[in-house]
Amino acid sequence: MTEMAHVFSDGATVAKRNLIKIRRVPELLIWTTIQPIMFVLLFAYVFGSSIQIAGGYREFLIAGIFAQTVIFGATFTGAGMAEDIKKGIIDRFRSLPMARSAVLLGRTASDIVYNMLSIVVMSITGLLVGWRIRTSFLEAAGGFLLLLLFAYAISWIMAYVGLLVSSPEVVNNASFMVIFPMTFVANTFVPEQNLPDILRTIAEWNPVSSLAQAAREAFGNIPPGFPTSEAWSLNNPVAYTIIWVVIILAIFVPLSVRQYKLTASR
Repeated sequence: MTEMAHVFSDGATVAKRNLIKIRRVPELLIWTTIQPIMFVLLFAYVFGSSIQIAGGYREFLIAGIFAQTVIFGATFTGAGMAEDIKKGIIDRFRSLPMARSAVLLGRTASDIVYNMLSIVVMSITGLLVGWRIRTSFLEAAGGFLLLLLFAYAISWIMAYVGLLVSSPEVVNNASFMVIFPMTFVANTFVPEQNLPDILRTIAEWNPVSSLAQAAREAFGNIPPGFPTSEAWSLNNPVAYTIIWVVIILAIFVPLSVRQYKLTASR
């Protein structure tokens, strides 16, 4: 078996180990599914009555909820890494004849499954409140794939954070302080045209905005005549989002692997 095949094989084993937690700790699955339902219902019925958007607010909303939820879902990676370090699981992995990078690969891969569950639940909830996919199956599948791809990139950032800090609580607090404004100063819940000038510029070049914009286009949720931004990032949302995915992975995959080696050698 080649070295790369060995890494993927070990990574699959670690991913399976992480997914078994769903069966043994059902609370993880419960909270993974309840949170997106809560977001969809709160924004659709609380804010939906006060925000008027051509084509309907719920059509506009769901892609933004998708983007926010999968990014928050990526924090499972950091919290899981911090928890494994705290409980000494990393020390056990270190004693096994396995590729060190497989631990990170398995952790980030397993969290894709959590995000897939969230997307399925949000899609069903969205359909119940009036959201519809108005494009082809392949276009919609591309939108879902882009959401998962971006979340996967963010999970590597969270993995690096989880290896740096001392507990899962610190990961959750630190990620919330960054992700919360990142997902709100964007076009996730309101069009960027509604924001003040400075915030509008930030929102236009925020990768969360391009992710939400790409998802809306993929699902056919942008009605004719809807105001468009002049920013290149929102006129080419798929390309801009993929550029960010490549940049994040290029930086944080090697950083995370290096930090894991340092952490495992303590």
